[in-house]
Amino acid sequence: MTTPRLRVRPRFAPAFLLPFLLLGLFLPALHCPQPASASPAKSKEKPYALIFGTVWGPDDQPVYGVKVNIRRAKDKPRKVRWELYSDHHGEFAQRVPAGEADYVIWADLKGIKSADGTPLRLVQEVTVHVYNDEREDTGLHLALQPHDNQ
Repeated sequence: MTTPRLRVRPRFAPAFLLPFLLLGLFLPALHCPQPASASPAKSKEKPYALIFGTVWGPDDQPVYGVKVNIRRAKDKPRKVRWELYSDHHGEFAQRVPAGEADYVIWADLKGIKSADGTPLRLVQEVTVHVYNDEREDTGLHLALQPHDNQ
């Protein structure tokens, strides 16, 4: 009967791994960060303001897929400068130029109805005032269209 020889495992890493371990120790010390002027993307980015909002349904739940229109207040009425849709959380966000300005926000509800088939209407257009390069939060509230009992 032959008994196998027991292998003794070395307590330290094999010698061929030593250069990689040393490189891992000294590599962070050799890293030289680039100066801020070296990143051209950040220096060319224009400042902006963010209009962020949520579309709320008649049951005070967020509504998905509603077309949201935004225009400057000094533009012609119903001129759409930005058009976007609410996401699955009922939220929308639009970058606008930084600087003091008023923006009018409304929802285009063509073909959108409640679960029971009643048409929806926008309670009112919302005006948002932007002062500089900040985020402005707002909400659009929808209501059920009243029935015409005649």
